[in-house]
Amino acid sequence: MHLVTSMAYVNETPWHGLGNQLAANQPLEVWAQQAGMNWRIEETEVRFVFGNDGSNLGSIHAFPEQKVLYRSDTKMPLSVVSRRFQVVQPAEIIEFYRDLVECSGYELESAGVLKDGKKLWALAKTGQSATLKGKDTVNGYLLLATACDGSLATTAQFTSIRVVCNNTLSIALGDSSGAIKVPHRSQFDAQAVKRQLGIAVSSWDGFMARMKALSECKVNDTTAEAFFRRVLTYQATGGNTPVAATNDSAIKAVQELFAGKGMGATLASASGTAWGLVNSITQFVDHERRARSDDNRRDSAWFGTGATLKQRAWEEAVRLVA
Repeated sequence: MHLVTSMAYVNETPWHGLGNQLAANQPLEVWAQQAGMNWRIEETEVRFVFGNDGSNLGSIHAFPEQKVLYRSDTKMPLSVVSRRFQVVQPAEIIEFYRDLVECSGYELESAGVLKDGKKLWALAKTGQSATLKGKDTVNGYLLLATACDGSLATTAQFTSIRVVCNNTLSIALGDSSGAIKVPHRSQFDAQAVKRQLGIAVSSWDGFMARMKALSECKVNDTTAEAFFRRVLTYQATGGNTPVAATNDSAIKAVQELFAGKGMGATLASASGTAWGLVNSITQFVDHERRARSDDNRRDSAWFGTGATLKQRAWEEAVRLVA
């Protein structure tokens, strides 16, 4: 089951193999059309029927505390939200990149709609890139995503993608998570978000330095197993007290990826190194981990438990070279 309703992309086919491929440097209006984002989120107050006993329709009443969001083109309902909920339109997600593409050398690479329009995203290459030994190239991206069902604040996130395997990893901005989040109770101010991101662009240099340090840090099997156990230990509820538990099948899977099964695992940068440890986890999360669909996996890898797991792996790996 795929949750991607529509999307467009340039360059390589995205990992789930869906979407409308575009030639590079298309106008943003073409992107919006091809990505299935050329519609608006409309809203109306919630109404309910009272006294419907089967023999008559009853009377219709309004519930002004909440509103229904729906698509302007298909009239498909998207969600019921508080009347204070601030909508971010599909066009705003694409428009966010206009000055970045025209003036700052960014290249829009994929954009799309999940869950019939409940979630929207666009991903642009920043132009920043690093190549580790063994021709292991990692490119910088800026992801912008939002949801109108309450599942995600509008989030701008610097992300790295390793070319050899399409693994994604968020770029931490100093001590923060690397994401700028605008709750839906606030108005989305694109320029304010970009001003905040402008301060963060320099974080790529720190990220690149750490990547190189990880690629030069050799680890033995004992260190690797201890690393995987730290990353893949979770809190399980045993009686009334949470207890630490490890996911043994996941540990076995990432050990195999690290030992050479993973994409790019045999490159000089990753073979037997701390960078290889990180990429074993990112490949597991992005491509191998059990999920209801590829797109649920993508959602988790970017915003959910998968993203948390990858962040933990990065932090544990950085400790090895500290």
